[in-house]
Amino acid sequence: MVIYLLKKSYRLKDLKEINFKDLWGDHGIFTTMWIFGKPPKILFFKDHIKNLMKSLKSYGISKQNLKNDILKLIRKNLSKEKNYNHLLRVALNKSTISISLRKRFKPKLDFSLRLVNLKREKPKYKNLKYKKILSYLSKMDNSKSDIGLINKKKIFETGTSNLLFVNKKNIFSPSKNFYEGITYKFFRSKKKIKKKEIFVKNLGDYEEILLIGSGKGVTSVKNIKQIGWKRKKLNQYKIFSKYYNLAINRSTLYKF
Repeated sequence: MVIYLLKKSYRLKDLKEINFKDLWGDHGIFTTMWIFGKPPKILFFKDHIKNLMKSLKSYGISKQNLKNDILKLIRKNLSKEKNYNHLLRVALNKSTISISLRKRFKPKLDFSLRLVNLKREKPKYKNLKYKKILSYLSKMDNSKSDIGLINKKKIFETGTSNLLFVNKKNIFSPSKNFYEGITYKFFRSKKKIKKKEIFVKNLGDYEEILLIGSGKGVTSVKNIKQIGWKRKKLNQYKIFSKYYNLAINRSTLYKF
């Protein structure tokens, strides 16, 4: 069960506070950002907001000064006095803005994937059609496991993160039909990531499988028990972790 530090909803038209709605299953968009420290920092904040606004436009969710309204509500619900290690979620449909904060748990090195035949609706977007995924995740320890989404014998992403696959120092990601997250784009600017179709039957070719995203940071998969896959190395995990830690250290304080 998710324990919230904060959960608030507001009417889009006038920003009046209403009863909280998580908006899961609605026609809409969300973004999840890591907020940490005191006073707080938000990793890749500008990129998250830019991508959120672009996606909202594609979904027909618009209003004059919408970006300023979103930033206003974020400022309203954050504090300089709290020591954060939380995931800040901002979600919108055509009538509501919802903001929530939940604890971020550091993934463990004995992390496993469970393969599930499931494909997200319109996977190019971080949309709110997540109820089926959440039904799986709610029964798992998310610091130790995640679901790998499978469709037509190919793997695309997890329930929370992007996936990278390592073979002899070559880094691969699925070629299409997945959401290119902000953390994924950050690493793409640092490392050469080749796109190809990743078939489940060929996962044995890969020495490492990495999850990357706001919630998981950089996480190394230890095993996928269903197919007998086991991690062979941690080389790229260590390299990616160094890049990620540099980004954390260079992150600027959130401006209230």
